[in-house]
Amino acid sequence: MTPSAEHQRLLRLATRASLAVASILILTKAVAWWLSGSVSLLAGLTDSALDGVASFLNLLAVHYALRPADDDHLYGHGKAEAMAGMAQALFIGVSAVLIGVQAVERLQNPQPLGDTAIGIAVMLLSLALTVALLMLQARVVRITGSTAVRADSLHYRSDLLLNASILLALVLARLGWPQLDAFFGLGIALYILWSALQIARESSAILMDQALPGDISEQMLALACSVPGVRGAHDLRTRVSGSHWFVQVHLELPGDLPLTQAHALCDQAAAAIHGKYPKAEVLVHADPVQ
Repeated sequence: MTPSAEHQRLLRLATRASLAVASILILTKAVAWWLSGSVSLLAGLTDSALDGVASFLNLLAVHYALRPADDDHLYGHGKAEAMAGMAQALFIGVSAVLIGVQAVERLQNPQPLGDTAIGIAVMLLSLALTVALLMLQARVVRITGSTAVRADSLHYRSDLLLNASILLALVLARLGWPQLDAFFGLGIALYILWSALQIARESSAILMDQALPGDISEQMLALACSVPGVRGAHDLRTRVSGSHWFVQVHLELPGDLPLTQAHALCDQAAAAIHGKYPKAEVLVHADPVQ
């Protein structure tokens, strides 16, 4: 099943916007850190740099995942999104370690901060760009269900907290508490590491073919059983691949039903599930019952 043209447009828009935001933040934070020497700002710069790499990988992964099924990939290429999510988790985890090391070093060897005004201006810009990107990503995830964009959105939500924390640290430093900068950097590192674990858990669930939530499976069985002539449904199996849901279900049909009628009922059951869940590609097997 090939994603709709609108889904493809939204996915490409989200990944390109993510890469553009990361690039802008890398440049502005690099200049601000160079002028201020803030370890919190260095934490933000490190995170944005790794975000840029992750966003680029995400762009490539979504482009690959949108390719239609072929002879070598009969179920499509959707799991490329989950692989991109795992790569993002790795990059984000590395950034957390680097930030933590820098923060501990600054705690052991305190240094005065330079010009914090430009850092505050950059963080305000970062907050504005991150909020705008998150609004776009939320819309894309709601419409497409993309795993890669959801993972990207998760670490940009953590960036929102990170940028707010950096802004607070710079303001406090400007007010006379520069020693708090390193503590903020260490706290941010721990939060980023937690975000990486969240992304890795969600991506690994898709790579391991985790089933859809139980309430959705129950609704799918109910939809199949709602077709007139269907006596029951069982052995529902589901898995997620990118923005696709693959569903298999067994229908209980009268044993003396002609093949053409049985086939029609199977098509109706598949259509009922697909109508409620457009991302589902449904395969129905008919079981004869007395």
